[in-house]
Amino acid sequence: MDKRTHLDWSLLAIATLIWSSAYIFTNMAVNKDDLARGLPPELVISARLTIGAIILLAITPFLKQKWPPLSDWRAWLVMMGMGIAGTMLPFLLISTAQQTIDAGLAALYVAAEPLFVVVMAHFMFTDDRLNNHKIIGVIVGFIGVAVLFGPDAVKQSGSTSISAQSLCLLATICYATSVIIARYGKSIPPLVFAAGFLSFGAVASWAMLPGIDFGALQPDRRSLLAVIALGVGPTAIASLIYMVLIQRTSASFLALVGYTIPISSACLGYLIFSEIPSANAILAIILILSGVWYSQGRSSSATTAVEND
Repeated sequence: MDKRTHLDWSLLAIATLIWSSAYIFTNMAVNKDDLARGLPPELVISARLTIGAIILLAITPFLKQKWPPLSDWRAWLVMMGMGIAGTMLPFLLISTAQQTIDAGLAALYVAAEPLFVVVMAHFMFTDDRLNNHKIIGVIVGFIGVAVLFGPDAVKQSGSTSISAQSLCLLATICYATSVIIARYGKSIPPLVFAAGFLSFGAVASWAMLPGIDFGALQPDRRSLLAVIALGVGPTAIASLIYMVLIQRTSASFLALVGYTIPISSACLGYLIFSEIPSANAILAIILILSGVWYSQGRSSSATTAVEND
């Protein structure tokens, strides 16, 4: 295993912090405590994707990375799938969920993404079959998801919380699906890939804008600034750092993000919103992360680094 430099670890730490902040900024954008002063999830994710796409599209020509020819329909289909199923849809689901649940709880679900990847990869790829390590890890991890899904998680109960947590679970499955899709895009230059799928996601999200009553919106300044921060930080800058790390490190190194984001998000949620995870949520994340760790065994083929968030 190659030795990682201080720069690699610094970039990983910065990426973790930026991706974790996505849940905080989303909380601010939708304004969970006063929805009338926040922005609808459809507008939040559309603005976020559009800002991120514009930034990456502006940078791509300077780095001289070539786009695939229009005749390469497979490459464009992969980017479209990543943009819609792996980016726009989970962003929308999580933003909607965060109208009623805390940022820390939403982030915890993403920790289970590698578990879904392991199961999906078994059916999609001949070189990534389930083994004893993976089966045991998946079982332990899904027990953690079941514990997390309890209505008392993070001191929230009732059908509203359960519905919101269901959206987070669906978003996690979407993120896992994006990992499978990404395996078909290895021939696409990393920055072009990111700019491409963000652009597809942004354009697809515009279809939701006509349904928004813009005249009735009364967002406060914090919500507007949070949306801009989402587009610049977790969407554009984090994508650039991710692409640099892809070139410099390995999948197993990038997979560390999946372990650190839930913890970092929980800490930020506590510091900024005074969100206190319950013993139920703490037990759940221990089970999920233990399951993810054990399911990987000595193989990193099913590990995933989430660009998420």
